[in-house]
Amino acid sequence: MTARRGKASLYISVDVEADGPIPGPYSLLSLGAAVAGRQDADGFTAADPARQTFYRELRPISDRFVPEALAVSGLDRGRLLREGRDPAQALAEFSAWVREVGAGAQPVMCGYPASYDWTFLYWYLIRFTGESPFGHSGCLDMKTLYAVKAGAPLRAVAKRTMPAELLPRRPHTHHALDDAVEQAELLANLMAWRGPGSTR
Repeated sequence: MTARRGKASLYISVDVEADGPIPGPYSLLSLGAAVAGRQDADGFTAADPARQTFYRELRPISDRFVPEALAVSGLDRGRLLREGRDPAQALAEFSAWVREVGAGAQPVMCGYPASYDWTFLYWYLIRFTGESPFGHSGCLDMKTLYAVKAGAPLRAVAKRTMPAELLPRRPHTHHALDDAVEQAELLANLMAWRGPGSTR
């Protein structure tokens, strides 16, 4: 096998909880991340997703919020206004953590689905630190990854449509760190899966 050029990719599962549909008018309330694995010329190697993690709760940046969105996370917005980390500090700490765990590799954010989490994460990184350790496009959507491997229409994909052996054993709690760790397990399963009809 001929080795491909370029740095390895370090996949970092990210989950956010927010109080509305878009950043700016609404706020990122919590950010969880877990190292999911590394891919190089020899393939993908899964990591223990509970070993290298990051979690912060942030102070809201506006007075607006959608009660239904806030209820999903169960976070106390009043408490976060008093005790949440300043967004600039939290995002600087996150960027430093990504650089530390990603030393020697190119970090890739991954999520299920990535679109919502990436929107908040990238906006906050640029707004509060001026740059993103993932660049402007370093994200992987696990929903799309599954659709391509399964040969399924993207809009038909949901976790309930996936083979049971792909699903994480960990629960989905709507706590950002719990869910980042859970999604890291899903990514490892998807990377190993060869498609419908395979045992892995």
